[in-house]
Amino acid sequence: MWTILSTCRLQGQFNLNSIQKAGDVVLGGLFEMHFFSDFPDLAFTSKPQQPYCYGLDVLGFRQALTMAYAVEEINGNSDLLPNVTLGYSLYDNCVELGIGFRAALSLAAGQEKLFISNDSCVGAPPVLAIVGDSSSTRSIAISNVLGLYRVPMVSYFATCSCLSDRQKYPTFFRTIPSDAFQVHAIIKILKHFGWSWVGLLVSDDDYGLHAARSFQFDLQQSGEACLAYLEVLPWDNNQSKLERIVRVIKKSTARVVIAFAHESNMIQLMQEVVTQDVTGLQWIASEAWTTATVLQTPQLMPYLGGTLGIAIRRGEIPGLKEFLLQIQPTHSNKSADENDIVLQFWEHTFECKFAPAPAEWVEAGGALCTGHEDLQKIDAEFVDVSTLRPEYNVYKAVYALAHALDDLLHCEPGTGPFPGSSCATLHTLEPWQFAHYLQKVNFTTSFGDEVSFDENGDALPLYDVMNWLWLPGGWIQVQNVGVVKKSGLRGDQLHLDQEKIFWNFDPKKAPTSVCSRPCLPGTRRARRKGESQCCFDCITCSEGEISNTTDSTECSMCPEDFWSSPERNHCVPKRTEFLSYLEPLGICLTTASILGALMCAIILLVFVLNRKTPIVRANNSELSFQILMSLKLCFMCSLLFIGRPRLWTCQLRHAAFGISFVLCVSCILVKTMVVLAVFKASKPGGGAILKWFGALQQRGTVFALTCIQAVICIIWLVTASPTPHKNTEYHNDKIFYECALGSSVGFVVLLGYIGFLATLSFLLAFLARNLPDNFNEAKLITFSMLIFCAVWVAFVPAYVNSPGKYADAVEVFAILASSFGLLVALFGPKCYIILLRPERNTKKALMGRS
Repeated sequence: MWTILSTCRLQGQFNLNSIQKAGDVVLGGLFEMHFFSDFPDLAFTSKPQQPYCYGLDVLGFRQALTMAYAVEEINGNSDLLPNVTLGYSLYDNCVELGIGFRAALSLAAGQEKLFISNDSCVGAPPVLAIVGDSSSTRSIAISNVLGLYRVPMVSYFATCSCLSDRQKYPTFFRTIPSDAFQVHAIIKILKHFGWSWVGLLVSDDDYGLHAARSFQFDLQQSGEACLAYLEVLPWDNNQSKLERIVRVIKKSTARVVIAFAHESNMIQLMQEVVTQDVTGLQWIASEAWTTATVLQTPQLMPYLGGTLGIAIRRGEIPGLKEFLLQIQPTHSNKSADENDIVLQFWEHTFECKFAPAPAEWVEAGGALCTGHEDLQKIDAEFVDVSTLRPEYNVYKAVYALAHALDDLLHCEPGTGPFPGSSCATLHTLEPWQFAHYLQKVNFTTSFGDEVSFDENGDALPLYDVMNWLWLPGGWIQVQNVGVVKKSGLRGDQLHLDQEKIFWNFDPKKAPTSVCSRPCLPGTRRARRKGESQCCFDCITCSEGEISNTTDSTECSMCPEDFWSSPERNHCVPKRTEFLSYLEPLGICLTTASILGALMCAIILLVFVLNRKTPIVRANNSELSFQILMSLKLCFMCSLLFIGRPRLWTCQLRHAAFGISFVLCVSCILVKTMVVLAVFKASKPGGGAILKWFGALQQRGTVFALTCIQAVICIIWLVTASPTPHKNTEYHNDKIFYECALGSSVGFVVLLGYIGFLATLSFLLAFLARNLPDNFNEAKLITFSMLIFCAVWVAFVPAYVNSPGKYADAVEVFAILASSFGLLVALFGPKCYIILLRPERNTKKALMGRS
């Protein structure tokens, strides 16, 4: 009765192609041994059915045999699992989700009709773990179920990044990097060659769609490139869709096309590419078709030559070739399913049929298989172990399971990782316990590659970079040109041997694929409205701004005293402008100032030498000497306005100018007043007025009037002193060095006081212009004051509207013009008489008598 109660019955069986080997511990495997299936109805049946899969996948069959070889090798290794014999149960998924799913359930539940347990249907599983599946879609479906029971599954080819989700797939592992790293690797390649404008093609399944999502996200995060288009390749060979996709590729300006697709997708696509003759593209292949020999044909070489691709890490498996050469269809220890697969392989490889052969085959003269054909005499891909990639991942997956089991069996009681520091035993082993050890696996293969899993069950990221070399015969050699790997310290690393890369372009160099050409220094990027960030216009930086890097997104302002160069790529010191002694204008004004000072000195000398002559004595020689001295100061003070402004020149120039002119005008005013006083004294009763205009009073009046101007200047300098100033208001690229007035009121008061004295002198002189005197100096004073006032009235608007150095030039010109006007008007006629008409320089001539 106990036996009956402890017996579990299998409800039904699936009739599946498989390769079996018994052992103490059995490992499961799921492989693509056939391409197609004609039997969608996979219901339970108690009677064996005929095989429903056809189209032998030789490489998938080799991958399954690689797992068998790895198990045999481990069994022969005395250091690894010395007291345990491994077995295997390998199933064919026929590239069909339903078949692969049912095969996984058969592995997890077992195919035995009766299952004996101690007390219930709980115990060691029929298989310890499953190696597979090769497809992301099938792996997702299977892991969703097996994960509920914590049955470990180690895939050798499923790359979808979605499988890294430990919440959904707690016991899924893989020895191939996920698409997340493959995406990073391709972005690294894009960055390395400067390809910022690319197209993306993906297959219409989990592999392609998740890759597209990951690629778009990572591309946006990196900012290295943009997608010109994203197209999903159909599975049903929809010709209209393929034609539209190829037209999009042909029309796009992107010359780099990335394809996350399977071989079958690419075959359909390339047929249309050939039809529309779309050449000049740089293809980047995902690992799914990088080494696909079916695409390496002379017909496709003008289109796919030079392809760069990400490939699974190549490895070496010593002894595998010898194991494959031992395959024979007549071995008696093979199961019926295994022998059937071997028969199909034999017929496919040697192009023969085993007896009884179909009548039509015999009638057509087809060869019959003997089973003794020699695999060594054929040049078949099956025995070519020079580029083992998926097989190497299968090999690593089996060894990872073996190392995990070995660690589990070496657990010492009381030191285990499970509750109560317990250890798992082989007879009571539960799947989740084995998954715990599998997570901690860490070993190195004979090829030198480290095998371990991260917290998401992913292997250490490592890919080979492949290049399709177009050989002279029209065929292709897929060569390794680099490696991309992930380092904990340095992040993603790309190493390329660019000398080995074949480019299918003229000249033989990497193509350019950008939406917009890089913006050179001196310009900035301006994104085109409504378009990708990689599509932009290059706008020249504004004046005063620069960009000194390629593809700058903004221009930076130059420092205050600098301006942008004509190329707008660097800052240069601003041009400085001031009224210089070296420029023509400065030279002219300096010459005029010195000339005026020399004329004053010459006239003064003439007057000194002729001081006893009537014309000199008659017009108050002392005031004349003072006027000449003040005019000389006026000429000399104009030099303070020329040259680069300094603090002392700014403070001195206006003070010297104001005091000099006040001194001059004061002398003229006193002289005018003396003329009027003399005329008044010549009338009866007017003699008393002259006592107010003696020599002492004249000097005192001049001194007092000048002191008032001196006080104005002192107050101005103390309260708001003029200072040097850099003016950039007139021209942004120039610095005008000028003297800031400090206080406009001070300058206005200074000029106003001079104007007041000049106006007063003019009015007095005008009143005395018709006095009865043969040489009436009042006329000369009137004319000189008229010139003086006219010059300074014109000066004000000209000064206000003159920028920079021209304001100083206007002021110097006004000083010189008014000084020359006074000098010529007051002393010109006198010098004429003294030097050229000495006969008129007599008292009689001055009195109007012969």
